[in-house]
Amino acid sequence: MRLRPHQGQGRRQIGNRVREGRPQEGHGQFRGKRVVTTSAQRFLWSIAFRTTAAEVPFLEACLEPLCESVSSFGDEDGGPWRVEGIAVDEPDRARLKAALNAAFPGGDAPVPVIDLIPPRDWLTENIFEFPPLPVGRFFIHGSHFDGPVPGGLIPLLLDAGTAFGSGEHGSTAGCLTCIGDLARKHRPGRVLDMGCGSGILGIAAAKLWNVPVVATDIDAEAARVTALNAAQNGVGHLVTAVAAPGYNAPIVRQAAPYDLIVENILARPIRRLSRDLAQHLAPGGICVLSGLVVRDAQFVITAHRRQGLRLVRHMTINGWRTLVMAKPR
Repeated sequence: MRLRPHQGQGRRQIGNRVREGRPQEGHGQFRGKRVVTTSAQRFLWSIAFRTTAAEVPFLEACLEPLCESVSSFGDEDGGPWRVEGIAVDEPDRARLKAALNAAFPGGDAPVPVIDLIPPRDWLTENIFEFPPLPVGRFFIHGSHFDGPVPGGLIPLLLDAGTAFGSGEHGSTAGCLTCIGDLARKHRPGRVLDMGCGSGILGIAAAKLWNVPVVATDIDAEAARVTALNAAQNGVGHLVTAVAAPGYNAPIVRQAAPYDLIVENILARPIRRLSRDLAQHLAPGGICVLSGLVVRDAQFVITAHRRQGLRLVRHMTINGWRTLVMAKPR
């Protein structure tokens, strides 16, 4: 996640951002909220600082060119903060020192702690740590679950994998809840899942309404995982998963207009895509937007209002805001 410092008012309680960098050969790439990994296990490098809230933006800026991910965690009540960068290759200490000297010309820069992180089989661990999860009208479970599905809930089979979207994250849970609630008054004929990750949202829509879904992601691995998950959930014939750059893909244009568009990505890309979304959304259509923290919601709402959409609903789960907006008929 890339949360730019000082976009909103006040300090954040927990921040986390991931550098939008080039793909790295031989290992996974952190992009957006998704972590794409390979089966090969390898060591990573951690660069960590214990600091204050005021120094967080400067340390993030120092780490960003050197790391695949940069995270910041702290207490808004004035307690200490931790800023950590994760790098695939050994950090360039001279470059880091130069960046710190530039950011802290008084020579009072926090001292970094640089460590190796041993390889772990995260996927196997997550399979056993991923309990069944009811979210709205849906019941999310892994293939290891052999119990009964609660009555009235739609099962979604999803194992821990190499694409974001298990239902536990606040943004995914918010989207699933809003999608389920839409079924009370809406029955879309065509659905677009933009930035599909694991495909959980598009699959949920396909199972809920039995309608065709176009699921796209700029990451080919996410598209592969979505197709696999759709097949495992019995909707492989309804979900078309492709690796494509936004709304420019031919398949996205050909299947338009959509009665429902879901974007669970990041605030800045959502805002940039607002015009494209409005152009591909059918009159009377609904969009569900998430992947944004509360403080970023207003500028996302404003961008879509400028395209003629109106806010229908919003909800917050664990600090993550989900928006439901509609296009006039």
